[in-house]
Amino acid sequence: MEFIQFIIDRKMDILVALTQHIKITFFAVALAILIGVPIGILITRNEKVANFIIGFANILQTLPSLALFGIMLPLLGIGMTNAVFVLFLYALLPIIKNTYLGIKSVDPSIRESARGMGMTTSQILRIVEIPLALPVIMGGIRISTVINIGTATIANFIGAGGLGDLIYKGISMVNYNLILAGAIPTAILALLADGGLGLLENTLTSKGIKVSSK
Repeated sequence: MEFIQFIIDRKMDILVALTQHIKITFFAVALAILIGVPIGILITRNEKVANFIIGFANILQTLPSLALFGIMLPLLGIGMTNAVFVLFLYALLPIIKNTYLGIKSVDPSIRESARGMGMTTSQILRIVEIPLALPVIMGGIRISTVINIGTATIANFIGAGGLGDLIYKGISMVNYNLILAGAIPTAILALLADGGLGLLENTLTSKGIKVSSK
């Protein structure tokens, strides 16, 4: 009862932090999709470039998030811009890699059949390759989104706010209610995002592809 009353008393603070958290994650993942999916498609045309791009994205992924926030401080300052940019970098690898693997996994005989029907390269990409690769691409977007929701909890260290603000204030004050007020919405947000994107993936995937994958 005490925790429920605490949530009711602090509901505006929680709502503001939740909104900040969603904004940071949404803009970072949206930017990563806009840039990462085209890159993932383009590098399927050149193996050397693909190895370089995926290797570079792998290096970015291995950097500790707090260190990367600090490295970007002189360039982007404190606040949401820095947080969105760093989370965008973290979201790139799963999206680029899954797009690349999804397109490469398309059976070459299907491409040849499409080419034999007179389709151009862009038509094959739009009508054949992307729809077949969509479940794998969506898998990368789901991974990026869930990772970013978790990583965004430390964006409060650079003044970007979010649910991490409640968690770390709670830790510094040894206030368990405040910690849970940030931690529980973070966990629920990650589960909802993963479930929502799973439904979107199911909706966008054609029935034929679903049947063939069973």
